[in-house]
Amino acid sequence: MSELQTTNQNQLPATGIKGLSSFLNQDNVKAKFAEILGQKANGFIASMLSAVSQNEMLKNADQNSIYLSGMMAASLDLPINPNLGFAYLVPYNARQKDGTTKQVCQFQMGAKGFRQLALRSGQFRYLNESDVREGEIKNHNRLTGEIEFEWIQDTKERLSKKVVGYLSYFQLLNGFENTLYWTVEEIDAHAKKYSQTYKKYGTGLWKDDFEGMAKKTVIKMNLSKNAPLSIEMQKAIVSDQAVIKNDNFLKEETVDIDTQYVDNEEVVIDVSAVNKASERERVVAHIEKSKTIQQLEECLPIPDDDLDLIVMYADKKKELSPKTK
Repeated sequence: MSELQTTNQNQLPATGIKGLSSFLNQDNVKAKFAEILGQKANGFIASMLSAVSQNEMLKNADQNSIYLSGMMAASLDLPINPNLGFAYLVPYNARQKDGTTKQVCQFQMGAKGFRQLALRSGQFRYLNESDVREGEIKNHNRLTGEIEFEWIQDTKERLSKKVVGYLSYFQLLNGFENTLYWTVEEIDAHAKKYSQTYKKYGTGLWKDDFEGMAKKTVIKMNLSKNAPLSIEMQKAIVSDQAVIKNDNFLKEETVDIDTQYVDNEEVVIDVSAVNKASERERVVAHIEKSKTIQQLEECLPIPDDDLDLIVMYADKKKELSPKTK
């Protein structure tokens, strides 16, 4: 646990917006934000206080969890104004070991936040997410997984159609592209699996903003599984929808984040596997979609211990090699 937390753990100011204001305006707390945000620090702290003042549950949430959620947003350089949709401070009643409940603050990413982090990497040519309306799926090849869409061009006609799903699409500068499409039913099942609040009570962000959460889900899943992940993106994926327990993530080039997924205690993210698994899936997709040997070689090097991937690469290279008579 950080020195800041240890120092303040037993002498937190009174709860409520005034108590939080006193806590966030301590010299050592302000210094932490200034170290990350420079001259933007005071404005960011003010935006945190504004976000909390608009939510009655957040006003009484554990101040340390609010501070750490805000610090995560600051480290990712994402605003937490709820009207902007980049990142959120979300209250939650967390059950304690003694059976009592305690109000805490979760850090949550928005679709715009994931998009912003991806674009900062400088590796994307296109990145978009959209709803899909009834009648816009022309063909779905179950064998290859490819879906052909036929978009309704008339806006008025399109908006009159039922939403049947959501998609995320990206294309990298090297030409690799991927589309992820989930039906409304698949997204609803995902929400109920990872949010006990939504599953049991039908409340929370999934109830209040299903479309926003659906778009956030498809872009998060598409990027985490198929795109190259920066350190910032790894931090965002691991900390999304979690109560953050310490500020170890402030160390450079690390995704060592102590998290608690209070809305679903069964969720456990293996931090070390996040980038490795997504990179492998991206390489597999790249090999499958390569049209030339030059495109194929862009996925090198392949790990020496991944025999299946080595064989897959060799077979594809043989397929693309000019046939000799």
